[in-house]
Amino acid sequence: MCGFIGYDERTITETPDLFDKLNSLSDCIARIPSYSAYPAFGGDLSKRIPLIIEDDGIKLVNAIWWFDAYQNNDLATALGNRTSFNARNLQSPFWRAALKHQRGIVLASSIGESKLVGKTKHQYLMQSKSPFLLGALYKKLPNNDYACAVITRDAHPKMEAYHDKAFPLFLPVLSHFLDKWLLAKGEIPSEVEQLLESPKLFPNLHVQRVKTYKSGQPMGKISENLISDHPEYL
Repeated sequence: MCGFIGYDERTITETPDLFDKLNSLSDCIARIPSYSAYPAFGGDLSKRIPLIIEDDGIKLVNAIWWFDAYQNNDLATALGNRTSFNARNLQSPFWRAALKHQRGIVLASSIGESKLVGKTKHQYLMQSKSPFLLGALYKKLPNNDYACAVITRDAHPKMEAYHDKAFPLFLPVLSHFLDKWLLAKGEIPSEVEQLLESPKLFPNLHVQRVKTYKSGQPMGKISENLISDHPEYL
């Protein structure tokens, strides 16, 4: 997955029935403003993303988009050098504890992917008319700051033309699944294991090659619709 996630809060007002499907998450979702998020390269602590977690109750936190974070001797947050805005090899001890205990949810309506075509890096903005959910892992530092990574899996066939190395973990808009995702601590529920092994494209996405993700300025002729694997979950 490339390093961009965006959310347009107008998408939630245009799909109000989404609140009915999300139950306990609706209060958090209602407080998420429109945003454009990038990973915290260069140790930039301002590069954060709204994250829904369960930590003494379901809550919304503003997490650094970079998992390799720690509290330094001055009690301030600092970032390590390990590239850790995506969590891919989930068998690694680096991710395993968070996968069992600290799973979070990112609300989004667009993501950015990229692929090298010849010698040119092409950037693709993928947008949905309805909000979608991404799985994430997080850690809480002793100073009560938070850091996170978005979970990625192997490339999905529908997205290989735009990014052939990884695929963000989309979550189904199903309250019983999301409750287990957030609340089942110390284990990986069977439904979660199944999704990790066979990830799905849940939203419909419109793909456009762009100059930059944030501007969305079209480039070239690439413009295509990727259809959900499970439209009943929209």
